Amino acid sequence: MKFHEYKAKELFGDYGIPVPRGVLATSGKDIKGLDYPVVVKAQVLIGGRKKAGGVKFADSPEEASRAVDEIIGMDIRGYEVRQVLVEERAEISKEYYLGITIDREERAPLLMTSAEGGVEIESVPDDKILKRHIPPFSVLPSYVLRDASKFLGLAKEEGKAFSAIARAMFRLFEKEDAELVEINPLVLTSKGEFVAVDAKLTSDDSALYRHKELQGMEQDLTPLEREAKSKGIAFIQLDGDIGVIANGAGLTMATLDMISLKGGKGGVFLDLGGTDDPEKVKEAFRLMKKAKPSVIFLNIFGGITKCDSVAQGVKEVLDEEGIDVAVVARIKGVNEDEAKQILRDAGFVAVSSLERAAEETVRLRG
Repeated sequence: MKFHEYKAKELFGDYGIPVPRGVLATSGKDIKGLDYPVVVKAQVLIGGRKKAGGVKFADSPEEASRAVDEIIGMDIRGYEVRQVLVEERAEISKEYYLGITIDREERAPLLMTSAEGGVEIESVPDDKILKRHIPPFSVLPSYVLRDASKFLGLAKEEGKAFSAIARAMFRLFEKEDAELVEINPLVLTSKGEFVAVDAKLTSDDSALYRHKELQGMEQDLTPLEREAKSKGIAFIQLDGDIGVIANGAGLTMATLDMISLKGGKGGVFLDLGGTDDPEKVKEAFRLMKKAKPSVIFLNIFGGITKCDSVAQGVKEVLDEEGIDVAVVARIKGVNEDEAKQILRDAGFVAVSSLERAAEETVRLRG
């Protein structure tokens, strides 16, 4: 489960991590008790808010009220903005990155930190990021914090303050069953104090039974994701432009990884699960078409699912409604030869190799 920034910061506050004073608002009338200047931030569960105009700065109550009215109702990459977080602006002296996540290969929590804060951590060179594993079932070791402080070039008192925040983050990480806790940027102010200006928190859905207070929390969904959910279809919109339809969560993730490896980027993915019901396949393609991908990558591994039944559903969509983008199909498993023939007759690319299908998908994307 992903948390909105405001909700993550509420939890940060509970664990003693310093955050700016702020209020959640749906109109300018909600802004009370803050000192200026402030920053107004759209509360949606997707990155790129600033580029989309979902983050604005204000030096007065009038400017803040105007910014709230401008942001509320915006569509940010499919997400409607229904609330904003208005926060006092920190006086920034230096920006850092600090995050804790799970390293599944090492089966241990991983602390990451960098002096290159305030930018996407994926764009920071590896030699600018310190990564240290945290032994499972232990506290955050002091030697990890000493390494981090030294790597960041922090003075003694700064190192103590940084370490206190990292320890609080790790407590939160463990007690809230988090998969990711991230502060980017973690700001060092001109007064020498650290403040979590941004907050990202993702918890493990499998552990929700231990957090009854979260079970009713509303999830931020795009209109298409809401439509898919109402039809019992797993459908997620991402940042890229390639549509992926696969059967099974693992195969879907592998497909996205292969597309990325070949230079493409998934824009939306849809998991058919174990169904080969042509009607369900048709519904899935209708949803995919509404997302308007540049190309659709259909990846089916036929076990319980019969490949030819899926192919028949795709063909029926084409016959009844048409598909105005290229479709590349990787078909493997039960009745794959029949399925490939159905799809090739319909004018689609149909192959058995995942790698080749991904290459063709990226090529057709242009």
